Amino acid sequence: GMAAAVAAYFMVAVMMVFAKLLSDHMHLLEISFYRNAVAILPFLLYILITGKRQILVIRKNKGGVFLRAAIGFVSLFLTFGAFASMPMADATAFLFISSLFMPIMSVLFLKEKVGIYRWAAILCGFVGAVIMAMPTGGVNYVGIAFAVSAAVLHAVLGTLLRHLGKTERPETVTFYFVFIGALMGAIPMFWIGHIPDPSLWLFIAALGLAGVVTQYLLSTAFKFAPASLVTLFNYTGIIWSTLFGWVIWQD
Repeated sequence: GMAAAVAAYFMVAVMMVFAKLLSDHMHLLEISFYRNAVAILPFLLYILITGKRQILVIRKNKGGVFLRAAIGFVSLFLTFGAFASMPMADATAFLFISSLFMPIMSVLFLKEKVGIYRWAAILCGFVGAVIMAMPTGGVNYVGIAFAVSAAVLHAVLGTLLRHLGKTERPETVTFYFVFIGALMGAIPMFWIGHIPDPSLWLFIAALGLAGVVTQYLLSTAFKFAPASLVTLFNYTGIIWSTLFGWVIWQD
């Protein structure tokens, strides 16, 4: 669970790099749609080649799987908006607010126990991550609104993932996340969609693949580890976000 969490938060940073690069050329809703549409392809290819359809079978909690997918699409849009509006380190620092909400939700809804040492680690990690991020001041109210809203939904999604992990396979949860997200994202494409420039296709493919790997790793992490433990590894994302922001955008 911990290994999957570390890998997942690295892939989150990779995904946000491509989303931020694409935000200069595409609407946020387009980015959200392509992220999910591309992510469906590996699943369809797997089903076509192997003929195995177990991945489509929801064992018990259909409502939870569909709810998580719908909230996930909104969360994805808000997250992309945060990274498009602010430097990567600033957006990441604001998104760490989810690390404070998730343990609270895990106690209230999952009846998990969070001891004083883990609470201390969560709070110290939050303070340390903000210091490490050294926010540039290049923020705005729109970006803050995107980031804080996304952070709250991230906490909700983490709680749902932990709950779904008790009955559902990670690959099933991931499939329906990208499938329903693509369907929701397809609706506004009738009005704002356009064929991307060929120079952007590689970025779109990388965005979608990073997204599907991220979701699978997160589903695996929450399946095998308590939500309050997984959220600690969220802080490792500041390393990658700061590094990518420095190398690519000279933040």
